Amino acid sequence: MDNQAEVREFLTSRRAKINPEQAGLPSGSRRRVPGLRRSEVAALADVSVEYYAKLERGNLAGASPAVLEAVARALRLDDAERAHLLNLAQAADGSDALTRPRRRGTQWKAHRSLQWVLDAVTAGPAFVRNGRMDLLAANQLARAFYDDAYATPGNQANLARFQFLDPASRRFYPDWDQAADVVVSILRTEAGRNSHDKDLHDLVGELSTRSAEFRTRWGAHNVRHHGTGTKRFHHHAVGDLTLAYEGLEMAAAPGLTLTVYTAEPGSVDEEGLRLLASWSTTQNVASPAERGAD
Repeated sequence: MDNQAEVREFLTSRRAKINPEQAGLPSGSRRRVPGLRRSEVAALADVSVEYYAKLERGNLAGASPAVLEAVARALRLDDAERAHLLNLAQAADGSDALTRPRRRGTQWKAHRSLQWVLDAVTAGPAFVRNGRMDLLAANQLARAFYDDAYATPGNQANLARFQFLDPASRRFYPDWDQAADVVVSILRTEAGRNSHDKDLHDLVGELSTRSAEFRTRWGAHNVRHHGTGTKRFHHHAVGDLTLAYEGLEMAAAPGLTLTVYTAEPGSVDEEGLRLLASWSTTQNVASPAERGAD
């Protein structure tokens, strides 16, 4: 990824999202572009206009933490956006070399104890993914849950490819637009954190070429933390499911996330997961390795 272009487009897009009233400034009547002017952001961050213009041109190298925090406050960045700005600054300095996640290609395998942990979760889908949205390890219920994603070899057990290139995703995600926004924001966050990942660069290029829906979202430069929440799904075997999820960063494997989906106890969704578990047994759902996904 081109770090300077990433910085330039991210800062410009964040500035365009803030109106003067939000920043406590007079709106005036002669604004030709949406959002704040560079001079207004500079004033709010207490830096010179020339220095802020340099930052917005993509030159974050050497910017102090205090300046970055001041810019983040001026642009009203949320926690995910602030972390993204710091990641971009680290990449500009080259200081991310020691902290960036090791590149994990398609040959990565879960060690035995991790698979035991996943298999011990029997009430809901549990899986491990990386920042590129590759499904790297899963329990049986997760393999049944994402049956559509695994079923098409072209998806390569990747949830981003499934989202944007597989028509089955339109049925699986009733809130397709919202799910698409989340996928792109995760990929954009990973691009800021690990800009040297060639596999990620190739994935973004593939999706940008093949999906206008992806291109539009990628150009928005939105990022987010994706740790907990609720989602709606429609599984082809058991119907509608509304599930809560928790995503846990894996301390032993930086850059990987363990996600578990659960249903409210006593709900129809809990019964749906039981039906899914039963269906997976009758279908003899294969593991990713058995399908050749890894």
